Amino acid sequence: MAVKIFSGRATTYLAEKIAHAYGEPLGTVNYQQFSDGEMSPFIGESVRGHEVFIVQSTFAPADNFLELLLMIDASKRASAANVNVIIPYFGYARQDRKDKPRVAIGAKLIANLLSAAGAHRIMTCDLHADQIQGFFDIPVDHLDGNYIFVPYIKALNLKNLMFASPDVGGIKRARSFAKLFGSDLAVCDKYRKEANKIESMRLIGEVEGKDVILVDDLVDTAGTICKAAAMLKEKGATTVRAICTHPVLSGGAYDTIQNSVLEEIVVSDTIPLKQESSKIKVLSVSDLFAKAIRKIHDHESISSLFIRL
Repeated sequence: MAVKIFSGRATTYLAEKIAHAYGEPLGTVNYQQFSDGEMSPFIGESVRGHEVFIVQSTFAPADNFLELLLMIDASKRASAANVNVIIPYFGYARQDRKDKPRVAIGAKLIANLLSAAGAHRIMTCDLHADQIQGFFDIPVDHLDGNYIFVPYIKALNLKNLMFASPDVGGIKRARSFAKLFGSDLAVCDKYRKEANKIESMRLIGEVEGKDVILVDDLVDTAGTICKAAAMLKEKGATTVRAICTHPVLSGGAYDTIQNSVLEEIVVSDTIPLKQESSKIKVLSVSDLFAKAIRKIHDHESISSLFIRL
C-alpha cells in the first residue's frame, strides 16, 4: 500500500518539506472556487487503495478547517485505504473545557467533525492540553516539539541555564525541560480578567544570574511571554529567551516581541510567519512528521521520536 501526501493551501510550505524529507513528491490537489467564495477541492490523482496523509494546520481563517474536512471527504469517497490527517497546529485547542457558563467546547467539536468527515488517524504536535487526545475515538499521534527544541537548547551551551513557565498552566511543560537539563524552575503567576489582557503577574522562584528560557506551547499576542521576560530581567536574570511551538502571533505581537527584553523567541513552522523578525528563529518540524509517517506506514512504534523528559 503506497503512501501519498497531500496538502491544504494553508500549509503547502510545510507539506512540501515533509514530502521531501519522506522522499515522495507532494500529491496534486485542484480547486474550484465559486464567485461567492465557496471552495471545492478535489484530489488530482488516484488514491484508490493508498495510504493518504493530508497536511493542514487549522489556524485562522476557519476556511482552512473547512478545506481540510472537504479533502478528507474527497479522499474517503475516492476509496483511499486510510485517511491520515496531519494537523501540525490544532486550532481551537484552547477551548477544551467549559470555563464559564454557556460556552462551546470547541476542541471537542473539531474532533467530532474530523471523525465524521472520515479521518482514520490524527497526527498533531504540542496540543494546548494533552487531554484533547481523549476527545477522539480514533488514534491520535501527539508528537512532541521537544524533538527540535532540545538539540537547539543544548547547542546554546548556556552556563547558568534555568527554565520558567509564563503561567501556572504551563508548569508541567517547563518542568519537563528542567528535569531533562537538571536545572531549576521558576513560574510566572499571572491573573486575567478577560482573554488576552493580563491584570497582574508575580514570580515564584529565584532567577538572579540565570540564563532563563521561558517555555510555552504557543504565543498569540505575545503579551504574556514578553511581560514575563521583563519581570525575569527585573529580578536579575542575565538573559531571557523563549521557546514556543506554535507562532500564532496576532495583533501587535511582532512589535511587542521586537521591543521586548527577549534575546530571541524560538518557534516551529507549524504556522507560517506573517513577517520577518530579527528576534524570531524558526525550526522546522518537517523531519519529525516525515519520520512519523514512515513509522505509521510501516506499522512501527513512534516512541523513538519522543525525547524522554
